[in-house]
Amino acid sequence: MDYVPKKFADFKMGDTNIYTHTISEDDVKTFARITGDHNPLHLDEAYAQTTPFKGRVVHGMLVESIMSGGGSRFMGMGAIHVGHSAKFTAPTRIGDTVTVTSEIVDLMPEKRRLTIKCVCTNQDGVAVAESETVVKLQQ
Repeated sequence: MDYVPKKFADFKMGDTNIYTHTISEDDVKTFARITGDHNPLHLDEAYAQTTPFKGRVVHGMLVESIMSGGGSRFMGMGAIHVGHSAKFTAPTRIGDTVTVTSEIVDLMPEKRRLTIKCVCTNQDGVAVAESETVVKLQQ
């Protein structure tokens, strides 16, 4: 989906969007390089096997970034995140296909803001992350 101009009036309560991404080894390595988060839980299988996770897990904030990207495509160009909360409910693994379902749960017309609830599930339907984001639209 391309980023297209959208106005506050284009949205209504309950509008939804779905975005899917399969997380690759390269995604994890690139995220670690960009952020400086080289925690061996994400990068070293031998170490990760010794943890309660019994294997590598994807950076939670990488999953959150995928959720943010899915929401951004939904909101269109010119939308900006102004507030955010998130929780991680299950580990995400390299190779998982995550599906982000974004839903508008509140409209604030006086400030042209929307509250969006996102749920991220893996290919088995397990919720791995949830977030609530407030975005401001320019128009």
